Amino acid sequence: MTTLQRKEVNPIAHLSPEDIEQIGRELDAIRDEVLAVRGEKDAKYIRRMIAVQRRLEVGSRAVLLFSVLPPAWILGTIGLSIAKILENMEIGHNILHGQYDFMRDPKIHSTTWEWDFAAPAEQWKHSHNELHHKYTNVVGRDNDLGYGIMRVDEQQRWAPAHLGQPLYNFINACLFEYGIAAYDLELGRNLASKRRRSNPDFRARLRQVGRKIRNQMLKDYVAHPALSVPVGFAFGNPLGAFFGTMAANAVANVVRNLWSHSVIMCGHFPKGVETFERTSITGETRGEWYLRQMLGSANISGSKLMHIMTGNLSHQIEHHLFPDLPASRYAEIAPKVRALFEKYELKYVTGPFVVQVASAWAKVFRLALPNRKPARAIDHTIPPRHPAEATV
Repeated sequence: MTTLQRKEVNPIAHLSPEDIEQIGRELDAIRDEVLAVRGEKDAKYIRRMIAVQRRLEVGSRAVLLFSVLPPAWILGTIGLSIAKILENMEIGHNILHGQYDFMRDPKIHSTTWEWDFAAPAEQWKHSHNELHHKYTNVVGRDNDLGYGIMRVDEQQRWAPAHLGQPLYNFINACLFEYGIAAYDLELGRNLASKRRRSNPDFRARLRQVGRKIRNQMLKDYVAHPALSVPVGFAFGNPLGAFFGTMAANAVANVVRNLWSHSVIMCGHFPKGVETFERTSITGETRGEWYLRQMLGSANISGSKLMHIMTGNLSHQIEHHLFPDLPASRYAEIAPKVRALFEKYELKYVTGPFVVQVASAWAKVFRLALPNRKPARAIDHTIPPRHPAEATV
């Protein structure tokens, strides 16, 4: 069965195989309830959200035509930052998960949507939907866990280079969209050898990322700043208008990156979230997969506005259990999911945004240092299942 990453106290020791499969059946029932009512309400929600986001972005960019004026710069930058967060989190992320494919709208579909992010949607869907959600918090297989630049568990061998991981993580947070693009490309691994660098598939994907970044740069740092120049002439400061709008776009992108990075860190890194053995998920059943999502994710408590601004990844537990359900439904099913945790005596990890961010960063700093005591040995008392025994 699924094995936790060398824990002193096993939080699932009290569960029998029958309990675990029953958890899976009860979660399937919750999912079926949502599928039975999913429809026009959900379609209206995402269409309304797209309309609000686009109006906010257009309005903010219109205000930034007057970026030479400090009040306009501040107002436009705030509005553009919010618009970029909404586009990335509540709209792009959820559409690319296929949450709205049921609408059969070719304009709002996981196969056609492209987002305002350096990582091409096609590549992100592979690394995120197909790999991260399959190998959630499996050390060595889920690259979202530390993005390949950080030590994420005490059982990983420490090296002096890990002392810098708080700095690496901060830089990654500021440049998050580019970090994700590099991660989707497996850039470090593919550049490490001539054979991988020369691989036609890698080179094609690299060119795709290059085109996407070029287009994003031209839009934010050339085209829109250029539109501010005529207004700048009217105020006698065309260069100030150009560079003011450029700076506003840069700030909005960094704000979006920092916010997205923080939300995602809160989802899988705070205290209480479990990690799993690399080889232990062989033959994992549906109930065991559900259990791993429950123990490997954490929520953020807060207002409805908080949930919208996080793309409802403040309900990361519910998202990992049901990644293809409309995210706006997570708030209504969260009490049922939490009740299931309580029924089976499992810890539902949640907390305010500031607390979860602080907990995640504390872990980054702690794991930058060598272990205070020797790493625990692997518990081999429960052998992994044979692949033939898998039910999923």
